[in-house]
Amino acid sequence: MLELGENPDTAYQKIKQLFVHLNLPERLWSLSPTTFSGGEKQRVNIARALSVDYPILLLDEPTSALDETNSKAVIQLLQERQAKGSALIGIFHDEHVKNQLCTRELTFGD
Repeated sequence: MLELGENPDTAYQKIKQLFVHLNLPERLWSLSPTTFSGGEKQRVNIARALSVDYPILLLDEPTSALDETNSKAVIQLLQERQAKGSALIGIFHDEHVKNQLCTRELTFGD
């Protein structure tokens, strides 16, 4: 965000809001992500992707390593991004997630 010219205070507040929404405890915020669990790393990456208002988001199983509570939080953020006009292109094996986010479907395989 800073490289894109965002004010540092604004960037911090935006990331803080995303981390809170994604249930990333404040005790982790100053630690190296190499110490995080798989689900925590996934939520940090989702926060990174959502910190900028990209017109298109490419998703590969965005909730695969997450429990139900954190999956719901991610789905809600992605639905909000869709409502603001962002397109989502993704790979979804979880029918529940796919049904909540997809408006068109292309199926590959037998």
